[in-house]
Amino acid sequence: MDKKEQFKLTEGSRYRITSIGGRDAALETDGIFKGFANLFIDEGGLIMELCKSHDDLEGKMRIIPLHAILSIDVLDAIEDNKKEDQKETNHYYG
Repeated sequence: MDKKEQFKLTEGSRYRITSIGGRDAALETDGIFKGFANLFIDEGGLIMELCKSHDDLEGKMRIIPLHAILSIDVLDAIEDNKKEDQKETNHYYG
């Protein structure tokens, strides 16, 4: 897959994430992606701001460990305005 064709999660986009929940159930999270979190030494997670469908939890943040994610549905994607690998160089003249 060409780098231009790769999909990535963008901050501010709305996703529905299905993850491992309780014993025999999956947990659905509907919310706005806010970024990534470091959990412990070698574990990461997604930070989601919960939407209206979570009633009393609307506006709260939920961290979903990456290893627990089963699927991600894209509900409303926005453009990523960040430029990747843009390095600032300083030039000094004497």
